[in-house]
Amino acid sequence: MSTKIPDVWPPEEDPRPGVVVPLFPLRGVFLLPRQILPLHVFEERYRQMIDDVLDGQGRLAMGTVLEGEKTSSDGAEERPPRVLHITGVGEIARHERMPDGRYYIWLFGIGRYDLEEVASDRLYRKVRVRPMEQVPLPGMGEELGVALTTALQSRSEEPLELPEDVPVELLADALVQKLHLPQSAMEPIFTEPDVARRARMVLKAHEAFPPPEL
Repeated sequence: MSTKIPDVWPPEEDPRPGVVVPLFPLRGVFLLPRQILPLHVFEERYRQMIDDVLDGQGRLAMGTVLEGEKTSSDGAEERPPRVLHITGVGEIARHERMPDGRYYIWLFGIGRYDLEEVASDRLYRKVRVRPMEQVPLPGMGEELGVALTTALQSRSEEPLELPEDVPVELLADALVQKLHLPQSAMEPIFTEPDVARRARMVLKAHEAFPPPEL
C-alpha cells in the first residue's frame, strides 16, 4: 500500500477543518455571539435533535431561513428551505424537558460560522461549520466604540456601566440586538466579515430605525 509523502513536515493541517452539528432552521432568527436565545422546541424532528445534542457536544447551528422559502411544521417539505450561508452556532446553556417531550432551551451564542450542508441519518438536517474569517478592526476602534456606546445608552432604559475596553465587535452585536431589524436589514449586517464595516452598518441602522417612542 502506497502512502503519499507530504511536501512539508510536519504536514500542514486544514486550519478550518469544520465540525458537523445539527441545523435548527428558523425564519427571521439570528443567533449572535454571547446572545442568550430562548426557544420552545415541539416538533418531533427537533425534539430528537435536542435529545441528540444533550447526549453529545451540546451545540447546534441556528439557520436563518431565507425570505420567500416555504416551511411546514410536519417535515413534509418537497425541498428543505434554504438558509443563510452564515450561521450562529450556540451551546445549550439550560434546558427544561416537558412530560410530553417538548423542550424549553436557552442557547448561548458562540460565534458566526460558515456552513455547508451534509447528509443526515436523522430526522433533522446537519451542517459542517467553520469559524467565519473576519477582517480585524484597524486603528479606528476608539471612535467607533464611543459611537456604539452612545447608541447603546440611548436604547437602554437604565444607564449602562460598560468597561472601557469592550471590543467594538461586541458593542455592535449588543446594539443590533436592541434594534429588532427586519430580516432584509439584518442579513447584510450578520454576514459582514469586516468588523469596522459591520459596526458602521449597525450605527446606520440605529439611525434609520429609531425606537417606537421617538
